[in-house]
Amino acid sequence: MTDSTAAQGVTAVARMRAVPDGRAGTALPLLAGEGPLALRRTGSPGDGGAHVTVVGAMTAPLGGDRLRIEAEVAPGARLTVGASAATVSLPGRDGEQAAYDVRLAVGADAELRWLPEPVIAARGSDLRMTTRVRLAAGARLLLREEQILGRYGEPAGRLVTRLSVELDGRPLLDQELSFGPGTAPGWDGPAVLGGHRAVGQLLLVAPELGEEKAELADVPAEYGRAALTPLAGPARLVTAIAPDGHHLRRLLDAYLHRFPGG
Repeated sequence: MTDSTAAQGVTAVARMRAVPDGRAGTALPLLAGEGPLALRRTGSPGDGGAHVTVVGAMTAPLGGDRLRIEAEVAPGARLTVGASAATVSLPGRDGEQAAYDVRLAVGADAELRWLPEPVIAARGSDLRMTTRVRLAAGARLLLREEQILGRYGEPAGRLVTRLSVELDGRPLLDQELSFGPGTAPGWDGPAVLGGHRAVGQLLLVAPELGEEKAELADVPAEYGRAALTPLAGPARLVTAIAPDGHHLRRLLDAYLHRFPGG
């Protein structure tokens, strides 16, 4: 249910479940959203999978809001999830922190492409975003996260993100990033962002991935920086910083071909 009172903010949950349809395709027996989290089936990627778009039905998250998205991909199913627009974190009336939780589960021989638009931390906002992923053995995952620190010409809001991933019951990745006023000291200094206002991650997990070495992207300094780090799994983590969202997306997209079928 949703609660739109000013004192408590909005509480909303969206859920989706993808299963094989028995005809070499993917069905969506569960596709339900509420409040600012509307879900729409938007056609097929053409590979036997289903494609869902998260449509922002109202301004959110505001301070005090509690939002959650849950997605389950059953064994053998394929699901791609995108968004119609960026998520803009805005300050609430009472200065409360907003929470946005994502829960993803991918079964054996299933594939999830989680490709939302960026999260923008507007001036004065305070958002904690947590993404937890459970992957069965043989699952495939392509996950993109992008954070933009402030709208054009304004200082950043406060943004804390945590990404935790388990593969076959074992930890694969657990990282937390903190940006904005009152978070980690030096978050915007030369040893961290170095003046850049956009940061992102691309996580690739697939049994087909071969061995690779860590590498830095060879791009002009004004375009940002990107690095690929091999993880056990096999898996790859690409991290990037850039002056803006446009350059950040270009850096991350340059690594999409590393994912099977990407």
